[in-house]
Amino acid sequence: MPGSRQESALVEVDSNIWILEGDTVSFYGFCYPTRCVIIRLPSGKLWVWSPIALTPAVRQQIDALGTPTHLVSPNKIHHLFLQDWKAAWPEARLWGPLSTIAKRTDLAFEPALDEAVPDAFEGVIDMVRFSGSPVMDELVFLHRPSATVILADLSEHFSQGFLHRHWKPWQRWIAGLWGIVEGKGYAPLEWRLSFFDRRKARSCRDRILAWSPERVIMAHGVWQPGNGTAFLRQALAWV
Repeated sequence: MPGSRQESALVEVDSNIWILEGDTVSFYGFCYPTRCVIIRLPSGKLWVWSPIALTPAVRQQIDALGTPTHLVSPNKIHHLFLQDWKAAWPEARLWGPLSTIAKRTDLAFEPALDEAVPDAFEGVIDMVRFSGSPVMDELVFLHRPSATVILADLSEHFSQGFLHRHWKPWQRWIAGLWGIVEGKGYAPLEWRLSFFDRRKARSCRDRILAWSPERVIMAHGVWQPGNGTAFLRQALAWV
């Protein structure tokens, strides 16, 4: 459900890539910040990852950049606002893994994203489907021109300031125990425990590290404007 509202302002990460902060949302009683990533493709079309709540302020800023043509769900948790963006830009194509498509049968998606990167992404986006769990998977993306990796829940990197403002003491204790805080940036414990096939997960991790990214943007927490490879090596050390 929607949580506290904050003003959203586009942040330019590098040429043709921006982040936009959204409202907080409640997930099983825990308050989570939201963030989307907008990439302008060589054609000028916009590729939007994990769309946030579509407020008038958000729409105004998006319209100033161009027209959303691709709306992307990275995993089955990140789907809440797809229908609103699709209604606002009816020609936009919806993309996601099979798990999202199975969950959102009310929406018409393109064929499920797995290993092959669609030609529609115009050669500037690479992708790894992080697998090895019977219940969760995630599409991890790389914006090649800016050497930026984009994660949803494979890394959560909450600042102490955010946790003290939004999480109760017992919840902050869990955050520290799970390592979803600055300095670690792990995935939540229940996610990590679900990856029974560690060999497959390690193969996915190694493919991501081979990108040697400069930056890492995640949906929840403090994103990394530099030293991206070192950050990912730490965040995925549990694999």
